[in-house]
Amino acid sequence: MTTTDTTGRVVMVTGGGRGIGAATARLAARRGWAVAINYAANSLAADAVVREIRTAGGRAMAVQADVADPAQVQALFGQVDAKFGRLDALVNNAGVVDVATRVDQMDAARLTRMFAVNVTGSFLCAGEAVRRMSTRHGGAGGVIVNVGSAASRLGSPGQYVDYAAAKAAIDTFTLGLAKEVVAEGIRVNAVRPGIIDTEIHASGGQPDRVRLMAPQLPMGRVGTALEVAEAIVWLMSDASSYTTGTLLDVAGGR
Repeated sequence: MTTTDTTGRVVMVTGGGRGIGAATARLAARRGWAVAINYAANSLAADAVVREIRTAGGRAMAVQADVADPAQVQALFGQVDAKFGRLDALVNNAGVVDVATRVDQMDAARLTRMFAVNVTGSFLCAGEAVRRMSTRHGGAGGVIVNVGSAASRLGSPGQYVDYAAAKAAIDTFTLGLAKEVVAEGIRVNAVRPGIIDTEIHASGGQPDRVRLMAPQLPMGRVGTALEVAEAIVWLMSDASSYTTGTLLDVAGGR
């Protein structure tokens, strides 16, 4: 294939129904990828992205699964196998945040959910992807892109230290896995978005966060989901063929 020909390649985007995941799914489809869109609960949003891609002539499917549940993750990848017959890329995008609070106000239930989805889910999905893509397992190689956060280096004090810590785990996971599978034809990288205009802020109890933060940012504005998607899809492509083990900040200089 040429560096621009992705026809026939298949990518799974976890948490692909909204925000950065949906933007990535749409952009990948425009670049010729077949897209499997995973979602946890919002079937309407995921189905809408699938319809949009299909209407434009692309191939897409939506699959429900909680990425923190091993059995559901296995079933998720099995459905993609049955539909598309291959997997060339995984975008580990599924993630959660919680209401802003201090560490001394966090309980075990919050922490369990935070790390189960943001960390364990990424590990489980990557494991399934490696078993399909690695030359060690008879695969043809592939790409994994993890979606981290600039919070991993900022710490998010007084807001989401648990979220920041979970994303710091994704940084380390990216670096370690990249070295583990590079000789098996798999590249592993991460993007670390800054303040991006998506629904995640409302789910964290701060629907006005984007508007309030914009004047404080070096560029004087927040980022868009499409700007992050552009970085992700570049990392999926052959144009980044010598890039692995990289943490790419898409944070407007923050």
